[in-house]
Amino acid sequence: MSAMLETPELPAVFDGVKLAAVAAVLYVIVRCLNLKSPTAPPELIYQDSALARFLLKSCPLLTKEYIPPLIWGKSGHIQTALYGKMGRVRSPHPYGLRKYLTMPDGATATFDLFEPRSEHCIGEDVTMVICPGIANHSEKQYIRTFVDYAQKNGYRCAVLNHLGALPNIELTSPRMFTYGCTWEFGAMVNYIKKTYPQTQMVVVGFSLGGNIVCKYLGESQANQERVLCCVSVCQGYSALRAQETFMQWDQCRRFYNFLMADNMKKIILSHRQALFGDNMKKPQSLSDADLSKLYTATSLMQIDDNVMRKFHGYSSLKEYYEEESCLHYLHRIYVPLLLVNAADDPLVHESLLSIPRALSEKRENVMHVLPLHGGHLGFFEGSVLFPEPLTWMDKLVVQYANAICQWEKTKSHCSDTEQAVSGQE
Repeated sequence: MSAMLETPELPAVFDGVKLAAVAAVLYVIVRCLNLKSPTAPPELIYQDSALARFLLKSCPLLTKEYIPPLIWGKSGHIQTALYGKMGRVRSPHPYGLRKYLTMPDGATATFDLFEPRSEHCIGEDVTMVICPGIANHSEKQYIRTFVDYAQKNGYRCAVLNHLGALPNIELTSPRMFTYGCTWEFGAMVNYIKKTYPQTQMVVVGFSLGGNIVCKYLGESQANQERVLCCVSVCQGYSALRAQETFMQWDQCRRFYNFLMADNMKKIILSHRQALFGDNMKKPQSLSDADLSKLYTATSLMQIDDNVMRKFHGYSSLKEYYEEESCLHYLHRIYVPLLLVNAADDPLVHESLLSIPRALSEKRENVMHVLPLHGGHLGFFEGSVLFPEPLTWMDKLVVQYANAICQWEKTKSHCSDTEQAVSGQE
């Protein structure tokens, strides 16, 4: 009799279990997608100066709320994964001319040159010299999207193709790009200076490219001549500190490390004949044993130690990371410098952000921009689910460059006026 009385309660129990399961799934979704995370304007770290005040007035994106796509845009992992998988949506195909430069060691540097498609806002000749992220080149979708937008805003664009990154370009020396080698970028900049003697330049670097451009500018005062400003997006500033965090499982960085290492292995192995073949003059320390170690490598650190550092003869991995990082060159940059990172970038540990923060608190020419969301080179925008082709990052870089051009033109005009008045006196 008691058993018969208890049976009607079983469906209620099952319903409770289902409800608990649904609640648990919803909780996981909300946590993973960070749906409760607020949207806000980016955090800005800068010194109060005439330049900073002008930028805040001229760049609305610096003070405006960055709103990522509602469903998934607050997840740094999804933003990063979408950038890594598809780059951008409905990416344009700007037409450029490929240029080839022979380096002193026999390497062939290549870059693509894109002419402006409208008049610049200040009516002058301005060239963006662009350094893409690790193993990237001018044919990547995020680069194509940015170049197309810059062209429409009156900029000529020169985009470096990292040595060894283009699948259809063979290496002509036993060397490929490294974390901080500035040789090819410098050769591209010198070509632009010589070919367009009237042009001024805006230097732009994405991720690893941000490290290269900042290091290049800081290496010599002469490298900053005719440079209006520099923009670095999503770089880590210190390779040594970054690789230490890259071995941690926090925020799945060790998994990202594995994926990036696998991609690097494929690129290196695609050039195995040039790098390891007997018919090429190899660095003395690069041997067939290193090729064997490359096959079993599961991290960028292992690849850097066995192969990459040896292209430039570094005796240890620590020396390679210290010498190739822009950390020791940032304070030597005197042109306006915009450093952009995302607080939820799973590749750049939050401890690395103390570097641009400290620099921005000391130097009037530096501004650090830190939105809450964006992931690694994501910064997608869109109402609910589908992102727009153009990202917040694309618009910010061009908006900042336009503002600096206006700033320099205003300064030049004021200087000319003062000289004219002085002459009349």
